[in-house]
Amino acid sequence: MNATIVTAPGYTLGQLVRYMLRLGAFGFGGPVALVGYMHRDLVEQRKWISESDYRQGLALAQMMPGPLAAQLGIYMGHVHYHIVGATLAGIAFVLPSFLMVVGLGWAYAHFGGLSWMQAAFYGVGAAVVGIIAMSAYKLTTKTIGKNRLLRAIYLTLAAVTVITESEIAWLFIAGGLINCFVVAPPKWLSKGGLNAAAAQLPVASGVFSGLDWPLLGQIGLFFTKAGAFVFGSGLAIVPFLYGGVVTEHHWLNDRQFVDAVAVAMITPGPVVITVGFIGYLVAGLAGACTAALGTFLPCYLFTVLPAPYFKKYGKLPAVKAFVDGITAAAVGAITGSVIVIARRSIVDWPTILLALATAMLLWRFRKLQEPVIVIAAALIGLAVYPLIHSHAI
Repeated sequence: MNATIVTAPGYTLGQLVRYMLRLGAFGFGGPVALVGYMHRDLVEQRKWISESDYRQGLALAQMMPGPLAAQLGIYMGHVHYHIVGATLAGIAFVLPSFLMVVGLGWAYAHFGGLSWMQAAFYGVGAAVVGIIAMSAYKLTTKTIGKNRLLRAIYLTLAAVTVITESEIAWLFIAGGLINCFVVAPPKWLSKGGLNAAAAQLPVASGVFSGLDWPLLGQIGLFFTKAGAFVFGSGLAIVPFLYGGVVTEHHWLNDRQFVDAVAVAMITPGPVVITVGFIGYLVAGLAGACTAALGTFLPCYLFTVLPAPYFKKYGKLPAVKAFVDGITAAAVGAITGSVIVIARRSIVDWPTILLALATAMLLWRFRKLQEPVIVIAAALIGLAVYPLIHSHAI
């Protein structure tokens, strides 16, 4: 047993927390880009996390409901520092963007909307397509390789994501099982791996039982359901939020909801942080905190509870084959989501040129920081969008 504890991590918990704070403060591009940044920074450059640990974390995050990037960040903290590391890494990753959207929520509520948002997002949205395209390319080349079966799983999920514009959870599991059946006999299926992870689902159901308060209770209950039952990353939660926030509870109107999603897209960190903005508009700071806690607590539990099983059984051939299959499926879905997001953000020649220029700059200058590109794109959007918009009118 002691042999597993001999190798100390090449970084301190403080260093990891500082990295997560920085990623939460400057990591633009949504879940596709954020998981790519973690691979580049933690696996390739700093070598704090092994490739196998990263793949296990990505597979677990893709299997479980909740925001992909936040779950992967929590798992990265758990790798060497367990519960404390997972907790601090998760808080550090979410906190900067939460504070930003609360500040924007205050400005939105006090100044009657954010008219500059459309113009800024016009430029940022196009640049983000270039950023996430490069991230998806790097993830694909690192994880898929020349294995024909993994390529088939990857291409299938990419195509399904493009066609349906959503991430279908059972296909990730199917990808893992198919690769497991082909590579190794599934002897573990009856007593470990998938069953161990699935056994955690009833645990989280108790998180939102008994919430019967007036407004904050409704907010807490609704957003906990969103965090516990919505599979997929980033924009996958938006239809669920719309159904509850606008249609069922009538907390926001259509315009306010669209603005809330736009705020999440133009701020760094996880796209799901839009729940903080929505919560603020509904019930002030207390509403923002309740909505964020309700959304991220289930994903924290869904990551921390199964993590020891992944660490313990992750080296078994059958489990490794399962993880490789589900990783191929996840990267395929991420690649497909690049096209889905591009459909929404690439609307004319200026946005096409901006997306291509972003990808070329990141390809040519590997050390170029994404925040620099995003700020420049926002300024271009603020300058160009009014001209195009007025011309269209």
